[in-house]
Amino acid sequence: MRPNERVGMNREVRKIQRKQKGADKGNLGAAQSGLPRNSLPDYRVYNLSKGQWFRCTAAAVLLFFGVGYLFYQNVIMSFILSAVGLIAPKFWRKYLLNRRRAMLKLHFKQALYSLSSSLSAGRSVENGFRDAVEDLLLLDPGAQNDLIFELKIIVSRLEFGEPVEAALQDFAVRAGMDDITNFADVFSTCKRTGGDLVEVIRRTSSVIGEKLDIQQEISVMIAQKKFESKALLAAPFLLLLFMNISASDYMKPMYGSAAGYIISTFALLVLGGCFWWITKMMDIKV
Repeated sequence: MRPNERVGMNREVRKIQRKQKGADKGNLGAAQSGLPRNSLPDYRVYNLSKGQWFRCTAAAVLLFFGVGYLFYQNVIMSFILSAVGLIAPKFWRKYLLNRRRAMLKLHFKQALYSLSSSLSAGRSVENGFRDAVEDLLLLDPGAQNDLIFELKIIVSRLEFGEPVEAALQDFAVRAGMDDITNFADVFSTCKRTGGDLVEVIRRTSSVIGEKLDIQQEISVMIAQKKFESKALLAAPFLLLLFMNISASDYMKPMYGSAAGYIISTFALLVLGGCFWWITKMMDIKV
């Protein structure tokens, strides 16, 4: 870690520790590591900024308004359908959370390989975490991803004399991932019982790495199917748009009549059900 980065991180930790005085001792993150959990990122949730929420809502409302006008050719019905866009931030938040957690898991795998190599070379655990930060920065110069931030926090805590097990347990609680939790538990057990820490970390990193490799292989295998499903879902909208442009007289009976509204509503519900079904089918977890 560079000197200026270390000084900045030490200042941040000191500020957090000053705020911690008088906090609830039953809080796991605070009691074990000296840092309040609410002052550090929680990777189990994702909070949209006001700008993100506004842009997402505006884009979704405009999109559903356009879809409504395409199917109904009626401004009032289009406004009613555009109200569905108000729930779009909920799904966008979930998407950003899953992407953030996926990147955190991938970087954690790389950090484990680096930590395993450092310990195998005879370096201490503390120096192993410092090397992991440097290795991640070498893989992606100038990166400021979540795991680099967490590793810097762990290194700063070690410099203040806090046990590495407490820092890992706090990170595992905030991450809410089975792989990180299992690693933290195994690491803490080895430190307490005097087990072969190098071999345990090597095997743990191998198991977690194989699991992530399987997930990546599955993602590559279904990437084409995802593209095909999106094309199939977009086809009805493009066809309807083409028919409205090229044969407006032929489509006129669909608009302005109760039967046309019923058919259009049924078609939208079927397309929405297909989108939900395809999304569930493509959500494969290992």
